[in-house]
This record gives sequence, C-alpha cells and structure tokens, in this order.
Amino acid sequence: MPTDRRALLADAAITVLAETGARGLTHRAVDRAANLPPGTTSAYYRTRQALLTALVRRLVALDQAELQEMGTQAPAPRTADDLAAGIVALAERRLTGDGRRRSLARYACAIESVHHPELREILVPRENAGRRAVQDFLTAHGVPDAETRTVTLLTCVDGLIFDRLVNGGGVSAEEIRQLVTAALS
Repeated sequence: MPTDRRALLADAAITVLAETGARGLTHRAVDRAANLPPGTTSAYYRTRQALLTALVRRLVALDQAELQEMGTQAPAPRTADDLAAGIVALAERRLTGDGRRRSLARYACAIESVHHPELREILVPRENAGRRAVQDFLTAHGVPDAETRTVTLLTCVDGLIFDRLVNGGGVSAEEIRQLVTAALS
C-alpha cells in the first residue's frame, strides 16, 4: 500500500474504474475505496479529468515497473519456447489478481483516450526491458524489421489478453507459441 497520498488515491481510482467502469469513477467512490474522508480526492484532484489523468499516469508507472522487472529478472530468451514462456507469464499476470484489475482499468482508459487525446499520449507504449527482450530475440533470429514485428507481436498478445479478459478464460502456452512462431516466420 503506497504511503504517498496521491499514489494511494490513484490506486483506489484504478480499483474503482476496474470494478465499476468509467461511469462509476467519481471522487466519492475513490474516497470510499481509499478509506479516506469525503472530499479528500477532490482536494487532491479538483476535476474528474485531473483524477483520470493521475490514474492513467499511475497505471502506466505500475505497468512499466512490472515490464521492466520481468525483462531484467528473466534470462534473455534463447528459443521460441523461451520467448513464448515469458509472454505466457506476462499474459497470466495480466489476467489474474492485481494484474487483472489493472488490465480492466487500462482498457477502460484506452476507451476514454478516444475522447481525451492527452490520455492517449500518456498511454502510448514505452520502451522497457520486456519489449527490448522481444525485439532483441527477433533481431538475433534474423527476423526482418524486428522493431515492427515486436510491436505486431505484442499487439497480438494484447488483443489475446483483452479477449480473455472480456470473455473469460486464460491464455494457453500453445496460443502464445503460435503467435511467436508467426512473428518468427
């Protein structure tokens, strides 16, 4: 649990958004989720847009930290099976527990960003160790235009996660292996 009040409120906002959707994201709902007195969220984030922006910034920071950690802790993938295993681990994290909550909030924010371009700018995918590991793997295996293929592969994985999040179920290692194989061919 973060000790910084702004981070606490942003984390509570992520939870509210994941559990109730965009219409349920209110200052009062965040106050309740954070177990803080009424008006606290409003004192830190005067408008709903300010609250949403803080939520998106926090979400991106948490995602980047997770991807950085995953990319630096695991050994560099040497085979397609290694790469698939790493991507399966990411997908499983994004579909369970805290990762599921953040995924629901992330997709809700993506929809909100259609109407709020400033959010889209914050949500733009960023460089991180996980992304670099995929691109380095594809480069090492002679995949032409590895940077574009990395984006394509990770976009496909993101779509698969979205599908499983909305329709229920997990992601099988075989599905991921097929995506990796397609990126390598």
